[in-house]
Amino acid sequence: MEKNNNVKLNNVELINLTPHDIIVDNGNDLIKYPPSGIIARVESKTEIIGSINNIPISTIKYGDPINIPPKKENTIYIVSSLVRSLSKRNDLVSPDTNNSIRDEKGRIVAVKGFIK
Repeated sequence: MEKNNNVKLNNVELINLTPHDIIVDNGNDLIKYPPSGIIARVESKTEIIGSINNIPISTIKYGDPINIPPKKENTIYIVSSLVRSLSKRNDLVSPDTNNSIRDEKGRIVAVKGFIK
């Protein structure tokens, strides 16, 4: 497996802003993008709106994405799908977990690409 510590591929640097290794199967190689140490998140607030059989029912109100570095030429940041979908930035991608490779227990071991 090729390990990619923010190395440029085709002159584009991919930086992983998730807390997990991202492994991409490009059809020829497995490319590993380890966490950069910066974790992009979305601010959120949970509010209890009721209960069913004494079990609290909550809603989540999402705020803005946080911990995303400034835009940088020829750099794409790998973030969660929630961060990507709530951001207006065009330099973010998230792993395409709908098109993934899973182990015998159903856990994702690699993705085949990214979603923009």
